[in-house]
Amino acid sequence: MSQHSSVAGASRPVKEAGFFTKIKNVACLKSSSSSDKGKGGKGKSKSLSNKVSHGFHLVEGQSGHKMEDYHVAEYRKRKNHTLGLFAIFDGHLGDRVPTYLKDNLFNNILEEPNFWKDPEAAIRSAYSSTDKFILDNSMQLGPGGSTAVTAIVIDGKDLWVANIGDSRAVVCERGSANQITVDHEPHAERRRIEKQGGFVTTLPGDVPRVNGQLAVARAFGDQSLKAHLSSEPDVRHVPIDSTIDFVILASDGLWKVSC
Repeated sequence: MSQHSSVAGASRPVKEAGFFTKIKNVACLKSSSSSDKGKGGKGKSKSLSNKVSHGFHLVEGQSGHKMEDYHVAEYRKRKNHTLGLFAIFDGHLGDRVPTYLKDNLFNNILEEPNFWKDPEAAIRSAYSSTDKFILDNSMQLGPGGSTAVTAIVIDGKDLWVANIGDSRAVVCERGSANQITVDHEPHAERRRIEKQGGFVTTLPGDVPRVNGQLAVARAFGDQSLKAHLSSEPDVRHVPIDSTIDFVILASDGLWKVSC
């Protein structure tokens, strides 16, 4: 996992202070393309209905690795619905897998035939089929992998969040922060990993790792570890009302930074 951080967020006009104000200020400084990537980037825009604004910010850390984080922050019109699509993909062992996810995961979700009737089932199915494609095409996409946190806002009323790995989504509701994703860490899934023939190492000064390598228990790709990894997402539905101030999506470079 890289030590870069990526942040994407969506918000309604509210007043708040402290940490979240700083995050929003950083993520919404100036207009820019939603597909920018590199050593850093930032931008903001509004939905087609002007009810929800969103922004993003990318920062390259001190690890010496090249940037492997990608993001999506855009709105689309589908079947008379307005969809807000937001995601963070935190890659490792190369950027081909997160690049593929940026370009294809939301398309795969929206093309599921039951998306409008059962968004959760559609998201789960698309995550699974997307991971299968990545594994089947590892010669082209490489040996690496990626975590993911995705958020779909439907007509400004319903928020569907899914994740695998340790990129998180946090909702600010009435001024209080609530994490709505699950960090898929190896120690929490040790029993499943060992049942599938793998192991979890916990060495002094290091984080738990699957087979001594990967610091997350779920990810896209990673063919060499796939027998012991999962690509099953946790999915959460949050109705959007006046109590929801904003949502932040970010990679572990933000949430796990040492102060």
